[in-house]
Amino acid sequence: MDIRAILMGLAFAFMWSSAFTSARVIVAAAPPISSLALRFLISGLIGVLIARWLGQTWRLTPAQWRATIIFGICQNALYLGLNFVAMQTVEASLAAIIASTMPLLVGLSLWVIWGERIGTLGVIGLIAGVIGVAIIMGTRLQGGADLYGVMLCLIGVVALTFATLSVKGATSGGNFMMVVGLQMLVGAAVLGVIGAATETISVAWSWQLIVAFVYTTLVPGLAATLVWFMLMDRIGAVKAATFHFLNPVFGVAVAALILGEALGVWDAIGVNVVTLGILAVQHSRQSQTTKPRSSLCRATEILEKISDRFLSKKTAPSRSHRADRGRPVLGGAADGPAQHRPPWPLQLGQHECRHRGRDAPW
Repeated sequence: MDIRAILMGLAFAFMWSSAFTSARVIVAAAPPISSLALRFLISGLIGVLIARWLGQTWRLTPAQWRATIIFGICQNALYLGLNFVAMQTVEASLAAIIASTMPLLVGLSLWVIWGERIGTLGVIGLIAGVIGVAIIMGTRLQGGADLYGVMLCLIGVVALTFATLSVKGATSGGNFMMVVGLQMLVGAAVLGVIGAATETISVAWSWQLIVAFVYTTLVPGLAATLVWFMLMDRIGAVKAATFHFLNPVFGVAVAALILGEALGVWDAIGVNVVTLGILAVQHSRQSQTTKPRSSLCRATEILEKISDRFLSKKTAPSRSHRADRGRPVLGGAADGPAQHRPPWPLQLGQHECRHRGRDAPW
């Protein structure tokens, strides 16, 4: 992982975590569902325009259409919609901590339901995450946190987990930005109907509301998504997901800095435990998906080395040829060694081994 990938991961984690603070500002002055619907409408239209400008098409694969609908409903309408409603009574830091448990729930689901091995470290991470959340929940509920709002946050993170597990294959076929834009428009449509049926539009206009709305539309809405896809393309989804361990830290820090939300000793302990638990689970998943190089790769490299050594001896110029510098040497630089290399598929195999590395499916 190079320095650019690290900076991209830090930027994504910060932008994603800061969304809870800006949302808290918005819902204090405007109806939450309608505000979120408008945000997704603007973000979705911008995303689709960017996708068309990049030459991406409306013709998505079946997996991408499924991901567009599922993510539009489960992530945008349910997860974020429930969080916006909850943050009318729940602090942004608590909502961010609950939402940050998504990697733990994904790891637990893959282990229990799909039978994916996560190793001892992953199990320890899951246990640590549960303990950390229990510490935070116990402290906040004793401090008077709204139980209804907490339940909405919990239902929301379960919906996000379901969406994450349901969109495998959505990244194949390209058109990433088009998928992002369209799923935002799906969320806007669902939330718009719900908002029109349940809310009365009443807005307390202020410069804080305008700044928060523009920020949450452009930064967590679009910029974070673009950085996320760029990061996955650069280092892979499993490694990229490791940066989720920073979300509870950034979420609490931004809420404390901007909104002045207090952080108690037990809150700090719980955040650190959850953070370490997420890091352990993601590291364990990364280790489990990192497979040793296959015997085919190793055999290909051995045969390639043997062939290179054999050909280098066979094409080495003799003393008589060295003496006669004016005549081309058979197999020398004039002819190039490439024409004596047999057209074996070994080079292709070695090329695939080098580029696939430990991710080779063999």
